[in-house]
Parts: sequence; structure tokens; C-alpha cells
Amino acid sequence: MIELQGVSVSLHRHQILRDVTLAVGAEEVLAIVGPSGSGKSTFLRVVLGFIAPSGGSVRIKGMRVSADGQIVVPPEERHLAMVFQDLALWPHMTVREHLAFAAHDQARIHDLLRRVGLDGKAERRPALLSGGERQRVALARALVGEPVALLLDEPLSNVDVMLRQELIALLRELLDERRLAVVLVTHDLREAGALANRVAVLEAGRLVQAGTIPELQARPATRFVEALLADRG
Repeated sequence: MIELQGVSVSLHRHQILRDVTLAVGAEEVLAIVGPSGSGKSTFLRVVLGFIAPSGGSVRIKGMRVSADGQIVVPPEERHLAMVFQDLALWPHMTVREHLAFAAHDQARIHDLLRRVGLDGKAERRPALLSGGERQRVALARALVGEPVALLLDEPLSNVDVMLRQELIALLRELLDERRLAVVLVTHDLREAGALANRVAVLEAGRLVQAGTIPELQARPATRFVEALLADRG
């Protein structure tokens, strides 16, 4: 579904990604983990088409979309959806209008609002919603357009522990129903373990290991991976 082959990214003479080769299956949830500055968000921006790789290529459903410093297919034609860390909701738009911006099928909008528990708050603006409700709006907006893949940039990092568990359960349920490719960026291995089929570990822009958490625990490739797993507890 999503394939990165030898992708490197340099910005302002700083190497952010270094020769990353990684694939995400059509119905796979892949978590990208690593410390701040490891290249996690840049990985997403390359897939989205916001940044052209300095070297290497990106393919989506077999089609080359970026290669060697060029954006071949622009972001709006990649049929991807994104939930940003800050959610990027528009303060002047209601919940329903957020979803209608991404899709015009009113039946689908109504069904998704019901699924995320917001059908009774469809005419409210973000300022009148709780933090958890705003998270649900961002998720519903991303899914309503039926993307080929969903990208999540630490979407649960700004909610408390109890709400995070509730949102993880909802997200897991929605992803199981839709069976699309998902890339989840997170610093929380517990979150990765609850949602992802596989975990890819980035360190200083390099992919140091990818596999299931049990595989990483059994054979950590580096001391960094071992320490990361130890922090998970």
C-alpha cells in the first residue's frame, strides 16, 4: 500500500531521514516510535507529499508519488487522510461542517457522527466541545472521505489517561471496521501496542528495527531499542 524505498530527507543542511526503506500493508496499522527529533513527523510529511525526499522514492498502491527531490503526485491527489497533533479544527465551523468539508454524502456523515458519539452535537463549534469530543471530530473528518490510508501524528498526546484509553478503544473499533492502511506516530509504546500490528523504531532519522513488539522484545537490534522497550515496562 505505502512503500518508502531508500528515502532520505535533508532540510537546511540537516539530515532528518536517512535511507529509510519501509512498507505498510493495505490493512496494516504501523506505529512509528522514537524520541523527539528522530524523524517521525517528517516521515508522515513525506508520505503526505508535503516534503519531497532528497533521495529515494515513495509509492502508494504501486504508483510512484515522490522521487529524488520531486513531488510526482500532489498531496490532494493521494487520497490520504491525516489527524494532526493539534487536530487543526476550524473554529468557525460546526461539527457537521467539518465532515461535510471532506465528504458530501449526508448519510455517511450522519452514520459516522453516530459512531463517534457526536450525532447530538453536530451543530456545535469546537469551542463548545470537550477535548475528547474535539478528538472525535478530527477522527471522523479524516475517515468520512474514505481515504486509502490514514496518518495519525500523536493524536492522543494531549488527553488524560482515562480519556486516552476510551479513545484508543474507539479508534481500534473504527479501524477494524474499515480495514485501511494506517501509520500512527507516537512516543507511547503502550499506545502502539494497543493499536498497531507492527512497530518501526526511528533513531536519529534511521530505521533501526521493525516488527511486532514481541519480536522486538525477543531480539532488540540495538541498545536503544532495548532501552525503549524497558521504558515501556
